[in-house]
Amino acid sequence: MKIIDIDNWKRKEHYNFYKRLDYPHYNICANIDITKFHKFIKENDLPFFITTIYVVSKTANDIKEFRYRIRGENVIEHEKVRPAFTIMGDEELFGFCTVDYFNDFKTFKENTMIKMKKAKENISLKDDPSKDDVLYLTSLPWISFTTASHPISINPVDSIPRIGWGKFFEENGVIKLPLSVQVHHALADGLHVGKYFQLIQEIMDNPEKYL
Repeated sequence: MKIIDIDNWKRKEHYNFYKRLDYPHYNICANIDITKFHKFIKENDLPFFITTIYVVSKTANDIKEFRYRIRGENVIEHEKVRPAFTIMGDEELFGFCTVDYFNDFKTFKENTMIKMKKAKENISLKDDPSKDDVLYLTSLPWISFTTASHPISINPVDSIPRIGWGKFFEENGVIKLPLSVQVHHALADGLHVGKYFQLIQEIMDNPEKYL
């Protein structure tokens, strides 16, 4: 983790402009092509949910703007950020599960499977608000949405990105996945969200290279 020197930061003016807004988050939703990714994970018997968590987390970790956080009067940059996601338990209630991020997919998958099993056995909404080295992830496998919004704290406004995906569908022979990316505008612009979509598409198109 390092502290950004805001006075000499190229984003200083943008940061100060958007930080003062009551609701500085913005959200972009788009469909990504997961045709090759879907084929690869089926052929290799990989879990769709965990593999998708890895891909969306890897993409965020590879873009520094997704690792920036506002902490009081400071902006910090984490070396890596961890996925914190919702997991469904019994009685149609969900809980929170936070896992470590590993760039190696096999290590990530094995660790996440263990953490998910424990989380399902003890559904809870407990989290540590002092920890901001996370990404908030959610999956809505029942809906192929076209837009989405995510709850955030307003006072003070937190700066953790929210990433969600919906029910994939086939259109003209292409399998598409709705993806929602929400970020704090003081830390990231449309350019950076655009890079996110470009990079995740690269991974989805070349799963054998990244998984």
